[in-house]
Amino acid sequence: MSEFKLHTVESAPEKSKVILEGAQKQMGMVPGLYAVMAESPQTLTAYTQLHQQFTNTSFDAEELTVVWQTINVEHECHYCVPAHTGIAHSMKVDTALTEALRNDEAMPTPKLQALKDFTLAVVRERGHVSEADLAAFFAVGYGQQQVLEVILGLSQKVISNYVNHIAHTPVDKVFEKFAWAKK
Repeated sequence: MSEFKLHTVESAPEKSKVILEGAQKQMGMVPGLYAVMAESPQTLTAYTQLHQQFTNTSFDAEELTVVWQTINVEHECHYCVPAHTGIAHSMKVDTALTEALRNDEAMPTPKLQALKDFTLAVVRERGHVSEADLAAFFAVGYGQQQVLEVILGLSQKVISNYVNHIAHTPVDKVFEKFAWAKK
C-alpha cells in the first residue's frame, strides 16, 4: 500500500506553505487532511477555497452541518465525520443534530430533513435528481440558490472524502473522541 506523506509547514511544497501556516495560526495545528493535500498545492488551494465559499452561502450552521455530514456519512469518510462533528460543536450546533447525522437518523425539523433528503438525492443520483426531489426541497422554503449551494458543498466534500479514502488520512488527535464507523 502506498503511504501518503503528511506534510508539515517545513516539508510542504512552497505553494502550500502559506495555507499550512494559516491553518497552524488559526487552528493551532495543521489538520491531517491539509497535511496530505499539501503535496498538491492546487488541490489544497481548491479545497480551502471551496470550504470558504461554502461557509459563506445562505446556509446557517445547522444547514452547513447537515450538508457536510450527510455527504460524509454517505461516503463513509472515517476522517471527515469526526472532524465535522468537532467543527459542528465549535459552531454551537446542537449535539442531538450531529448525533442524528452521524447515525443516519431523522432530522429534528421537516426543513432539515428535506435538506438531508435532497443532499442524498444529489449524491446518490449524481445530480440527476427528479422533479419530485426538487419539489420537496422547494416546498420547505429552499430555492434554486440552495440547490446550487448543495452542489458547491458536495464539490468540497468529494475532494476531502476521496483524498481521505485513498490516503487513509489519520484522524487528528483533537477529533479522535468523535471517531466514527458506519453501522
